[in-house]
Amino acid sequence: MSKIALAFSGGLDTSFLAIWLREQTGSEVVTVCVDTGGFSDEELAAIAARAKELGIADHRVVNAQHDVYDRYVSYLIKGNCLRGGTYPVSVGAERTAQAEAVVGVAREIGATAIAHGSTRAGNDQIRFDVAIRALAPELEIHAPIRDLGWSREQESAWLAERGIEIDAKTVAYSVNEGLFGTTIGGKETHDPWQVPPGDVYTATVDPADAPAEGEQVTIGFEHGLPISLDGDALDGVAVVRALNAIAGRHGVGRGMHLGDTILGVKGRLAFEAPGPLVVMQAHSELEKLVQTRWQAYWRQTLGTFYGNLLHEGLYFDPVMRDLEAFLDSVNERVSGEVKVTLCRGIARVTGVRSPHSLMDPDVAVYGEGASGWTGGQAEGFARLYGLGAALGHRAAERAAERAAQEAQDGDA
Repeated sequence: MSKIALAFSGGLDTSFLAIWLREQTGSEVVTVCVDTGGFSDEELAAIAARAKELGIADHRVVNAQHDVYDRYVSYLIKGNCLRGGTYPVSVGAERTAQAEAVVGVAREIGATAIAHGSTRAGNDQIRFDVAIRALAPELEIHAPIRDLGWSREQESAWLAERGIEIDAKTVAYSVNEGLFGTTIGGKETHDPWQVPPGDVYTATVDPADAPAEGEQVTIGFEHGLPISLDGDALDGVAVVRALNAIAGRHGVGRGMHLGDTILGVKGRLAFEAPGPLVVMQAHSELEKLVQTRWQAYWRQTLGTFYGNLLHEGLYFDPVMRDLEAFLDSVNERVSGEVKVTLCRGIARVTGVRSPHSLMDPDVAVYGEGASGWTGGQAEGFARLYGLGAALGHRAAERAAERAAQEAQDGDA
């Protein structure tokens, strides 16, 4: 009997597929749950129980948390990659890793095809297809949700006919949880004037309900990546997880992202990413202290480009390795500590220090005085610095005077 490896989360779409694929193709369906940091042990057990309820005899779990952090998230941090200046590319960082893990299982079990539960309107279908075709072009891809075009209510009703009940909230919203954030789509996210209700969020409290007293955390960085929290040495995954809990209880990390999808249409989602947003805000401030003006410019330019390509499913384009080499280099001296105060939905950097600081009080203190140059040298610099602008302004004035004179002569 042929086998299909199904990327499985236990939600509505993949539960539907587990039965649909078996009925329609006659193949054995092997479910593959790839944990990218969004599942607790209890949730993983519930997903395995759902697979068993669906009649799946072979259910696999792949722990990809550290793989996601090392290969994807670390460069999102180094590049301060915020899609639209807002969204920390939470899902894009994980879909490629999930596709790669499912490909690995598919080859292990001798599957002839891979299935995923993406719709025809979203980004995930592109991410999965592109990654699978890059890694395993010999495998067939099944995406029945995309092909059928059924509503979530239709899928739920179809499952109910077979004795499988789906939580009503799962039908209303599509929620994707991972190490680097949670995305929420459905209902209000389709109308840019509407806001989802507070109960769709699980990792953050409403800022209005957060403690009035703020909390300060100190994040240590080495070569652009977090290595400690409040003086305790931790790996990057542990830092992000700990900050998810700390910042989340202070209402930090909720957001809405509206932007261009891979397909060229506008898309909108709600997200919560308390840990990632705090880490990236702290990283950004530390960069300002240790990077030169042009290092900062190109980090921002190329970091944004890297985040966009990862978000759009192009991780395997060789240019991504070139960009990673640059991000490694430009973060070489991004080491030090950053203090961040968390209070009622706001994360505010209150201090930063580094052995590589480019602020040198022995040379100059902004707005006060400088020992590295004389007043006459500063005056000479100001004269030369503004010379080009002054010459251009005068030339424009002369051109305007000539035009006015020609118009006057014409009237005469």
